[in-house]
Amino acid sequence: MVRLGQKLHQKRLQRKLTLDEIAQAIKIKPVFLSAIERGEYHKLPSPAYAQGFVRNYATYLGLSKAEITAMFKREFDEKKAYKVLPDSLVKTKEFPLQRLKIQQSLLLAAAILVIFLAYLLFQYRSAFLPPMLTLDTPKENSTTSKEITVTGKADSNATVFVNNQPVLVSSNGEFTRHLTLFPGKATISVKAKSRFGKETILQRTIVVK
Repeated sequence: MVRLGQKLHQKRLQRKLTLDEIAQAIKIKPVFLSAIERGEYHKLPSPAYAQGFVRNYATYLGLSKAEITAMFKREFDEKKAYKVLPDSLVKTKEFPLQRLKIQQSLLLAAAILVIFLAYLLFQYRSAFLPPMLTLDTPKENSTTSKEITVTGKADSNATVFVNNQPVLVSSNGEFTRHLTLFPGKATISVKAKSRFGKETILQRTIVVK
């Protein structure tokens, strides 16, 4: 039984026409005309285009539109023609997709665990690390009067001592202590102590007028 593509191919050869000549006349790419002649309808843009291209091609060659349409409907199976991948390949693709979903779930769980552990470490860092402590004033080896002000910042949960005297620490960790010192060289010691016993000590040596 002669197929539609063979009929079109034979008619074109009878009229001594090339695919390029027909493509230029009916404005359909040669690659699509060649696919029609081979019965490879899945290479056409869509089912609607497939039927339209076939009709235009047949009309240009002078074939019966009704006969060509009937042959096209007999041969053309939309689901089969546009099924790009066979079942075997489609099934194998399901496994990588499932594996990808599992990997994404594991990565999400790992990220949540890391965030949770980081939160615990931040909350209980004073159990493992000495408290944060910085001194703004006085500066090392600075010269000052007898009345000086010691300022700095520490962990808000720590207890701060200036020359072994406790000072009040604000909610943001800042502290201030006023001292009266004798003239000469003096050493100021500031200590921050966490509730777990961890300590940070800073010292400043100054000259008092």
